[in-house]
Amino acid sequence: MKGVCAMFGLYVHIPYCASKCRYCDFYSAAGNHNVPDSYVDALCREMDRFSPCGSTPLRPDTLYFGGGTPSLLTAAQLARLIDTAGPVAGAEITLEANPETVSKESLVAYRQAGVNRISFGVQSAFDVQLARLGRRHTAAQSRLALQWAREVGFVNISGDLMLALPDYTLDELKATVELLCEGGCTHISSYLLKIEPNTVFGRRPPENLPDEDAAADFYLAAVELLEKAGYGQYEISNFSKPGFEGRHNLNYWNCADYLGLGPAAHSCMGGKRFYTPAGTAAFCEKPAEYVADGACTAEDFIMLQLRLTSGLNLETLKQAYGVVWDEKKFAFAQRLQESGLARFDGHTLALTPRGMLLQNSILVELI
Repeated sequence: MKGVCAMFGLYVHIPYCASKCRYCDFYSAAGNHNVPDSYVDALCREMDRFSPCGSTPLRPDTLYFGGGTPSLLTAAQLARLIDTAGPVAGAEITLEANPETVSKESLVAYRQAGVNRISFGVQSAFDVQLARLGRRHTAAQSRLALQWAREVGFVNISGDLMLALPDYTLDELKATVELLCEGGCTHISSYLLKIEPNTVFGRRPPENLPDEDAAADFYLAAVELLEKAGYGQYEISNFSKPGFEGRHNLNYWNCADYLGLGPAAHSCMGGKRFYTPAGTAAFCEKPAEYVADGACTAEDFIMLQLRLTSGLNLETLKQAYGVVWDEKKFAFAQRLQESGLARFDGHTLALTPRGMLLQNSILVELI
């Protein structure tokens, strides 16, 4: 396995969870309340395989534990994984956590292990909604987890906010934003519920979902509420206080290098995409297989850059991919600006929140 030498982000997939949420289509192994040591062993094995010298730390500048439920890791397991990865000084180290899985003591231990950013899957301030989604926590547990995180010294705290849920109202949106703000979140991910086919909701769609127009209105209302509360939008679904943008995910959107370890994890290194097949048993038993998945293309770059409020710079597109816009694309970008769907100065195209809602149809004209 070729070693990693340059700056990059490292994603570590922890697929274990107590139960699968009804909307979730990420690969996970439900029915678990802990992470087997054999899985941690396998992750460390894969880190060594990508190491330049076989056992030298990988030295990522961002490290992200996603899931599943990464907060099922013990502090000792987490410390071992962070130590094996060997992130550079000042690296952003994020742990996703479910509110019901943490205690004040575990949060202290996570900080001592090296975690400096924690992300809670809050989703809603209404317990009836959380139960409908298949979440195992309550709004009170979210408030307590956020309080504990602040008390033990976490400053970089993210919270998830899910929009356009069944029977959704502006009151629920406002209550959830208030919970996250009062909880001290410096970053908020706010995204529309998407019904995926291989999920409980995909098989049995919930009743009383907002229609497309109502969902768009909730998204625009969330943008307005969050910006009024001091959270600047920097990506279609992400908002932060100044200086608290998620550095790891910016690697994805800027088409920088990232390595994903664990079953079903995806990577892009040196412009080449690859992934590991799903399945914890196979991953634990033998060195992982990495399946080639094509190259990072100009189309990928355009799509990902237009997710960002900073937008797509045409000179960067030309330098990186040799793509030069013709008069038709310039004229289309100008029409987007005139209709309030984008900002365009002839050099950079950046979608407005209204434009982001129409990103897919806009991309058809640009790629």
